[in-house]
Amino acid sequence: METSQPALSKSLTDTEAIELWLRRQRCSATRSVYRRDMGRLTTCSDKTLAETDPLDLELFAEKLAGSGLAPISQGRTLAAIRSFFRLAERIGYCRNVASGLELPRSEPALSERIISQEDVRRMVELEPEGRNKVLLAVLYSAGLRVSELCGLRWRNLQARGEAGQILIHGKGGRTRVVLLPAGVWGQFAPLKGTAAPDAPVFASRSGKPLERSRVRRIVRAASGRAGIAAEVSSHWLRHAHASHALDRGAPIHLVQATLGHRSVATTAGICTRDRASPARDTFQRNSLSG
Repeated sequence: METSQPALSKSLTDTEAIELWLRRQRCSATRSVYRRDMGRLTTCSDKTLAETDPLDLELFAEKLAGSGLAPISQGRTLAAIRSFFRLAERIGYCRNVASGLELPRSEPALSERIISQEDVRRMVELEPEGRNKVLLAVLYSAGLRVSELCGLRWRNLQARGEAGQILIHGKGGRTRVVLLPAGVWGQFAPLKGTAAPDAPVFASRSGKPLERSRVRRIVRAASGRAGIAAEVSSHWLRHAHASHALDRGAPIHLVQATLGHRSVATTAGICTRDRASPARDTFQRNSLSG
């Protein structure tokens, strides 16, 4: 006996179906990334999404693997496609042809993205521009996502004695408070000047928040000056924060709260490479903690 398939909806276009799916994502940054991920699929084929079949998706995955895109970005793109097709089938727009789509394994690459504290130290110390020096220190010491850093406003910062704290509006609409060591907190005063409370902490020359692409260029330039062969991204600094904190014996639930992970399993999955580095504690005290 054949199983019945949902009737294909004729009332939506691909664009409308994608936007309906995106509205279910609470975070605007996530919607932006997922829209770009779906764009990779729609621009590589003359077929509509309703006409796409499993072979088309397998060929797309192969093309993606040879595109030079980082494995973690490949996996996110394919995961977004699977999520879209699940919803598309539920609403009767098209069949779920992505159920058998396999995601690339990216776990081994994670340990390769953990840089040492000496690497981070050089990135911060060799940065010639004051604003960018603070930016690098905050990315690492607070373990921020690049979107969280770009969204920081001066009203989100508050002193705590000689140190300070920042209120982060994170992924999925969740908020958290992250403490900053005195050495990092003290660098904000000359950066602020007469900025209004609602002004961005890290602003462009036009006064608008820095774009994520600009932050990526700042981090990569800093890694180049530090003599790091790999193209370091801001997320590497986030991974490094977690790895180094766990190496120093920080409770995993505290690291989870600092990073804003929904699950402690995500935090536990972060790997480390150089647990025996003797410079680790002194870097946190001297370079970042003051």
